[in-house]
Amino acid sequence: MAKIDIDQISALIQKQIEDYKADVRLESVGKVLSVADGIATVYGLSQAILGELVELPHDVKGLVFNLEQYHVGIILFGRTDLIKEGDNVRATKRIFEVPVGNDLLGRVIDPLGQPLDLKGTINADKYYPVERPAKDLMDRGFINEPLQTGIKVIDALVPIGKGQRELIIGDRQTGKSTIAIDTIINQRGKNVICIYVAIGQKDATVANLVKLLQIKDALDYTVVVNASASKEATLLYIAPYTGSSIAEYFMEQGKDVLIIYDDLTKHAVAYRELSLLMKRPSGREAYPGDIFYLHSRLLERAGKLSKELGGGSITALPIVETQAGDISAYIPTNIISITDGQLYLENKLFFQGVRPAINAGLSVSRVGGSAQWKGMKQVAGTLRIALANFRELESFAQFGSDLDPSSKRRLDRGRKTVEILKQDVHELIDLPSQIVTFYALENGFMDDLNLKQIRSLMAEIEQGLSLNEVGKKLKAQLIKDKAITDKKLMEEFIDHVRRFI
Repeated sequence: MAKIDIDQISALIQKQIEDYKADVRLESVGKVLSVADGIATVYGLSQAILGELVELPHDVKGLVFNLEQYHVGIILFGRTDLIKEGDNVRATKRIFEVPVGNDLLGRVIDPLGQPLDLKGTINADKYYPVERPAKDLMDRGFINEPLQTGIKVIDALVPIGKGQRELIIGDRQTGKSTIAIDTIINQRGKNVICIYVAIGQKDATVANLVKLLQIKDALDYTVVVNASASKEATLLYIAPYTGSSIAEYFMEQGKDVLIIYDDLTKHAVAYRELSLLMKRPSGREAYPGDIFYLHSRLLERAGKLSKELGGGSITALPIVETQAGDISAYIPTNIISITDGQLYLENKLFFQGVRPAINAGLSVSRVGGSAQWKGMKQVAGTLRIALANFRELESFAQFGSDLDPSSKRRLDRGRKTVEILKQDVHELIDLPSQIVTFYALENGFMDDLNLKQIRSLMAEIEQGLSLNEVGKKLKAQLIKDKAITDKKLMEEFIDHVRRFI
């Protein structure tokens, strides 16, 4: 009988104990009780947290949206039609995240970060939660740089600063999206990253936008997040938060970002739909009670970081659609109170041919003036009051009363001001050209010209600043000093270009 080696057996058992790997995982798993309209009611996830990512069969993801006593409400993303009663739902203990990084530039993605442009997969630098707290007050810096839109009426009368939230508001088909797209195009060469969030837009409209950005060489620095009208309300709801997380990634790298939310009216409607499906109590116009918080937590994420944190910024241009020009409706007033000013587009001006149809009286920028070039303040400081006086005098003159020579001069100057502020779609003007044009108007260089000649003079000014030797010198001085420091040089240039009209 063989002798048993106790030491050898002990060593063997000891090795097996050390090599043993327990394949036991504690998971929180629930069951789908009901599913419909992109919403699932799930039983068993007692430890779920609000905003948590959950996983379902067929690679469908979900976001914990409602926490009830015995079940949770989950909004679903993906092939929601494949989910059925009794399916397992696995909690991940992770907040819902989206990919962020430089690889997103020039791409069209859905709100989950999946590509829609057939350009291959996206390599994410990081993953950010869709819901992130806004930066603290002490982490923010002063808004002291202008975001140039290339649109004269905005840059002169309603300036926007980097880090500002400026609402674009007006009825449908008045040019709201056009202003936003022109602002994106004008950032070419200015080291500003742009993010366009399309909420509830037609796919054809977004395809045309992407094609336009390609033609204008603006797609390379732009990310398009598309939650189209054909998608579930769940994707429309999450889209602006996805865009904001992508913007924050670039801002934290010290870069300037422009983000467009087009539009937040459809976003509010999608949130109302989800809330009603979740049986949340409704309030005014059937919107849930936290509708204000919905947009305030989104727009507060925009701003400018302090120098210690890199000085990056997010400038937000949310768009809101009104009905029959009513800016006192529920959603418009909510967002007006959150933002730092608004650009109000008016139907009446649009149909009169004044485009962009911005009503300078109802439009305001609460912080942009702090970032405006001193040169623009010098020439456009009294422009708003002069324009308001002209509107009043024009309505009075319609009665056919005889006007004194002073009133006639004011009327003539007002008509020329309106003509100068008109701009065609995608016809963008740089700040030096705008300053010279307004200087010529304020100092009487246009008093003897008719409206057609004024249009010619504006074209000559823009061309002359790039081609003429005096113009190049003037343009370099304006860009360097951001102010008019040599009036003699300015007047010499204007006299020179007047010869060509």
